[in-house]
Amino acid sequence: MSDLTTLLEVGGPVAALGGGAAYARARHPAAYWSTVGLPVSTVRLLSTYGSVMEACGLTVAPSRLRVLAAKAMTRREVRPVPPRRGLIRPTTTGLRIRLRLAPGQEPADFAASAERLRHAWGVHAVYVTSVKPGVIELRLVGYDVLRRVRMPRKVAGGFLQVPVALREDATPFVRDYRTIPHQLTLGATLSGKSMYLRHLIAGLAPQPVALVGIDCKRGVELAPFAPRLSALATDPEQAAELLPVLVKEMEDRYDLIKARQGIAPGTPDEEITSDIWGLPEHERPVPVVLFVDEVAELFLVATKKDEERRDEMVTQLIRLAQLGRAAGMYLEVCGQRFGAELGKGATMLRAQLTGRVCHRVNGEASAKMALGDIAPEAVVAACSIAPERPGLAVAGDTSGGWSRIRTPYLSLTDAAETCRASAGLVPDLPALEPFCPDVPERPVEHAAPVVLPHPVTD
Repeated sequence: MSDLTTLLEVGGPVAALGGGAAYARARHPAAYWSTVGLPVSTVRLLSTYGSVMEACGLTVAPSRLRVLAAKAMTRREVRPVPPRRGLIRPTTTGLRIRLRLAPGQEPADFAASAERLRHAWGVHAVYVTSVKPGVIELRLVGYDVLRRVRMPRKVAGGFLQVPVALREDATPFVRDYRTIPHQLTLGATLSGKSMYLRHLIAGLAPQPVALVGIDCKRGVELAPFAPRLSALATDPEQAAELLPVLVKEMEDRYDLIKARQGIAPGTPDEEITSDIWGLPEHERPVPVVLFVDEVAELFLVATKKDEERRDEMVTQLIRLAQLGRAAGMYLEVCGQRFGAELGKGATMLRAQLTGRVCHRVNGEASAKMALGDIAPEAVVAACSIAPERPGLAVAGDTSGGWSRIRTPYLSLTDAAETCRASAGLVPDLPALEPFCPDVPERPVEHAAPVVLPHPVTD
């Protein structure tokens, strides 16, 4: 009886501790990783590193000198040698460790064994990145960071750079307009596309850029950000008037660049430029970012007159996509559906949009239109996004690389308040003044809200 009592006294706290750990792992994975997962995974990695590398075929034959020394001193059989590893660096989401590749190895060998390394060391995922020739970094992620997105506290940003989402390897996904000037973003209803667009506008609002919007849903998506917008078109008729003005602005900027190139023979090379970024700062025009929401509305026609207007707008969009980068004009094209069936010019416009972000879509054709020409395997990943995980998307570019990302929740009120606080940064562009949106007055306090924002990625 006394033995049973002692067992119950000891087993009670142990069971409570185990239950608490299971609860923390399910509800608070970050806290569980910092307290339990990190030390356990570190010990497992250190104790099984050599055997795991050998089992995965990532070891190499030892050098001849090492073989001779081992036989002379121990007379044991010399086993294959694993890659030389550096120090283990813990993070809030996992571990990082650098490996020096042995002669004959390449990063692709480790990338092919990432799934086996994940199971061997008991982590959520393993990613391989090349640091420099002969050195790779294994990034071990301890838990699913996309289930409840928390952006890193310190994100390296800058001018025309917006940390808009989190990658599945726990690194921030930064939208850099200088590197990828134009982008196509697709997503069905309640897929998180609007949240992604909301983050972009809120991130650009405090920067010295001009924000222009085309929202053919009567402005319901972009109207809350009107205090920060330099121009807003809310239907195809207004868009048909706004796009020629933007093309004319682009042509004027090219004239400015050409005037700068007409220089004397003795002018230093650093003063010769082919885009606005080579101009002196006092002469440089302000960058313009054009947001096009529901791009399919610009392609739809009902009459012959509408078809002519559609062709003109599509032609102007293609011109902006082809020539806008050097003039500091960037496109962010969004929609629920984008395919060749939209009409003439759709495929040509897509070819100019370097960046691609595909949320959950209603058909495989849209996923193929977004990602099929850059990475066929990314199409499968985009089609497998579950409806209960809004904000999850597949991001890629024309270099062929792609990754899963998820946008954190940002309320419409907070994004609109950021734009209202940055209203003084709206640049002076006389050509866009006729399209400047009317800024609604701040609603009276204690008034009931008309529409509550849906927490898409909460």
